[in-house]
Amino acid sequence: SITIPDSVTSIGYYAFEDCSGLTSIAIGNGVTSIEWNTFDGCSALTSITIGNGVTSIGNTVFTDCSSLKNISVDPDNKVYHSAGNCIIETETGTLIAGCNNSMIPNDGSVTNIGSNAFENCSGLTSVNIPDSVTAIGFAAFRDCSGLTSITIPDSVTTIDDSAFSGCSALTSVTMPTIAISYIPKTNLQTVVLTSGSSIESYAFYNCSKLIN
Repeated sequence: SITIPDSVTSIGYYAFEDCSGLTSIAIGNGVTSIEWNTFDGCSALTSITIGNGVTSIGNTVFTDCSSLKNISVDPDNKVYHSAGNCIIETETGTLIAGCNNSMIPNDGSVTNIGSNAFENCSGLTSVNIPDSVTAIGFAAFRDCSGLTSITIPDSVTTIDDSAFSGCSALTSVTMPTIAISYIPKTNLQTVVLTSGSSIESYAFYNCSKLIN
């Protein structure tokens, strides 16, 4: 475990990458920025606390943190807050990071699922996307290999590339009325589309297990 003191103001790229024995970390209130991939591959990390001074968190900060269960943000932080074991950028309503047991808040505080937010959360088996969400970012659920089904509400108007790429256990998807450009090559068996959906070329290419 490690506690980063208030005298530290920035944590750089890949600073703790592949520290496989690290189980918990507390980030001091002096830290203002956490760069990309800071804790990438910290497979034993179970909890992390973000201090009140953090104003910038890069993408894929917790990629491959397969044991992460508890995420919290100091309640005095002016930029981010935590709810349901998720980190949310308060002003934009963007969920920027989650973990295997995250629950997306349904109180209207989340309007976007950010890029790479749940990437490699292999223990995530189900997810409820609330009606407040309008966009799902690039690789948001990429390599969530335990995810079996997902319902995307009609409020969602944009799903970026690779959002569900590598979700090898995904068998059922219910989609809203949007243009569908690509469905990852998974074990997908069932797709439910609402009226008015448009399907672009090769959207379901090579989905060999699709039966209805």
